[in-house]
Amino acid sequence: MICQVCGKKMATTHVKSIVNGKLTELHLCDDCAREQGYSGWMNPFSFDFGNMLGGLLGGVKSGGEVKRCEKCGASFEEIAESGKIGCAHCYETFRDRLLPMIQRIHGTAVHKGKVPGGSALRVVEENSKIVPARSALEEKRREMQKAIEAQEFEKAAVLRDEIKELEKGE
Repeated sequence: MICQVCGKKMATTHVKSIVNGKLTELHLCDDCAREQGYSGWMNPFSFDFGNMLGGLLGGVKSGGEVKRCEKCGASFEEIAESGKIGCAHCYETFRDRLLPMIQRIHGTAVHKGKVPGGSALRVVEENSKIVPARSALEEKRREMQKAIEAQEFEKAAVLRDEIKELEKGE
């Protein structure tokens, strides 16, 4: 593969990045990689994941009174500098500042990790396709939408109330 910047040499550095859920790939030769700042970043002696995350969290602003977590005493500035969250309570303490950063890094702020049955597959008989299983909440929403389309408003109201109860439990 040829370098995408100079178009002359063979690409030896391949950079993939995901920003807001969109994958971009860049293929660079050694010289162009060095010019763009990618040289040696995978060197285990110079690579610091914490510093990289700290850079993603944004610049540290100092001055005035520093807000600290009640449980561990960490400040947002320390979290941004190290790239490491102090404790679980820090997520609540610095929620307004962390949420946009988490969303920028992961593409979403909603955790979709390992939940029993969350990634399970089921067979849909309509088209005989295999699709991810829906959660109880998703299933209720789908049923409510069908009830609305069928103009069964009493049933839709009951389902709406069940959805609200399920959302409170999350």
